[in-house]
Amino acid sequence: METFCRGWGRVAGLFPGPGDLVAVRRAPGRDLLAGLTVAVVALPLALAFGVASGVGAQAGLVTAVIAGALAAVFGGSDLQVSGPTGAMTVVLVPVVQRHGTDGVLMVGLLAGLLLVAVAVLRLGRAAKYLPLPVIEGFTAGIAVVIALQQVPAALGAAGEGEKVWQVAAHATVRFLEHPDADAPAMALGVAALLLIGARWRPGVPFSLLAVAAATLLAEALPTLDVARIGALPNGLPAPSLAFLDASMLVVLLPSALAVAALAGLESLLCASVADGMTTGQRHDPDRELFGQGLANLATPLFGGVPATAAIARTAVNVRAGASSRLAALTHAVVLAVIVFSAAGLVSHIPLPALAGVLLATCVRMVQVSTLTALARSTRADAAVLTVTFVVTVAVDLVTAVVIGIGLAVVLALRQVTRSARLEPVPLPTDETEPETETGAEAAAEHTRPHPHPRIAVFRLDGPLFFPAAHRLLTRLSEVQGVQVVVLRMSRVTAIDATGAGVLGEAITDLEVRGVTVLLSGVKPDHDHVLDALRIAEHLRRDHLVFPDTRGAIGHARELLRADRPDPAAH
Repeated sequence: METFCRGWGRVAGLFPGPGDLVAVRRAPGRDLLAGLTVAVVALPLALAFGVASGVGAQAGLVTAVIAGALAAVFGGSDLQVSGPTGAMTVVLVPVVQRHGTDGVLMVGLLAGLLLVAVAVLRLGRAAKYLPLPVIEGFTAGIAVVIALQQVPAALGAAGEGEKVWQVAAHATVRFLEHPDADAPAMALGVAALLLIGARWRPGVPFSLLAVAAATLLAEALPTLDVARIGALPNGLPAPSLAFLDASMLVVLLPSALAVAALAGLESLLCASVADGMTTGQRHDPDRELFGQGLANLATPLFGGVPATAAIARTAVNVRAGASSRLAALTHAVVLAVIVFSAAGLVSHIPLPALAGVLLATCVRMVQVSTLTALARSTRADAAVLTVTFVVTVAVDLVTAVVIGIGLAVVLALRQVTRSARLEPVPLPTDETEPETETGAEAAAEHTRPHPHPRIAVFRLDGPLFFPAAHRLLTRLSEVQGVQVVVLRMSRVTAIDATGAGVLGEAITDLEVRGVTVLLSGVKPDHDHVLDALRIAEHLRRDHLVFPDTRGAIGHARELLRADRPDPAAH
């Protein structure tokens, strides 16, 4: 019963509480205005990402409405705005090509289930351990992939191929065979207007203005050769589970894992950005994943694509003065009104204009100053950043993250290994050195060398674990001409089974050669590892393990005096 109550308490904590209502009542007028502002910015982005995903503009709008509302209510941040994003299209395009629209809906549903499970298990806090070079590398890579996805629409030429860069290259070749400046001029014009306008007047929704201007231009000039979105139905489609196909579960699971990982990661990163833009706001990572999971469970039922929190829309929300979930919920309601009342107008929007919106978004995604700083910081960071970026563009996002994290771990272990040292320490000249290990170390550091012909003292510094253990302790096999070796362990920061095992081998090797080994300053937690593996049991039994170096050196001298022949015997 106690286990059940604890489990239910864990789940109940993921649902909205009274504190959310208190926040909503704080400044409802300002939240309503912020939501309206975000909706104006989100409309062209929702259309563009729906088209870019390969499912269609209507899917983008449906996602912005359904996911935007559910994530606003159930998510873990008061300020986040969710919907379709460019990063998600990177994963969805291959799914559409191989399995069609039903495959995308299945992937979204599975990803929602995975996100809910991760939230219930309280694993949301694990995202903060991702290395920054990996995050920045795949973000820059995603920006490049999204830009490449826009090449066919921006050039007005279809492309073919498995990878996005192959499709872009094929579309470019076809365009060069029959060049037409209408589509690229519109796409570049819209992108330029967005980028310049964002610097000139950041608060003005230039994305909507640019798309509206491009649509009016296309209507006024019938000779303009550009493709349009096409007819859209009024309102939201009826919920349906017709896309479910149990036989596709195993095939689509890898894509669902990729979508869930991307949705969770991007949402948590976005929530952290929102916290940093305000004071007093702190998101709940597990509740955020729960809200995104529910959003992705519901969106496929209405024909929408997988969703996540959107950094650009969230930033607009914060800058517009939002203080509660009411703003994000208002954004979804406004978009729903547009879906029900203005679908006919939306159908006339030119596809090159939406491509221009996404091209500008890609440019703003890349933080050149951050990339430059990481590239200059350390060689390891530069390597992880570069590899993650290249693999994202050339292969796929999930592979890039796995390889990036793996490389970061290997390089970090290498750096930690280099920090570990085994150094010979001179015996102190003062027989009255302090009792404590710290005092003994200080005395040993500051006295002049006084080597003993038959005693060697070595200090282990840093971690004694698998990458470093063999390199450090094999140096002990080079010790010659001594009868006693003292190993000072007080500066060992960590020890694992491999390190303990190698330590045992080194002790045995020295003893086989007739050398007595003494240990000093072993920490209690390290002592536990040695005991569990039965390392140096005989040393404890024979009283050869000491709390400080002074005692160990004193015992070593006693051993040597005991072995010295007595002149009176002759």
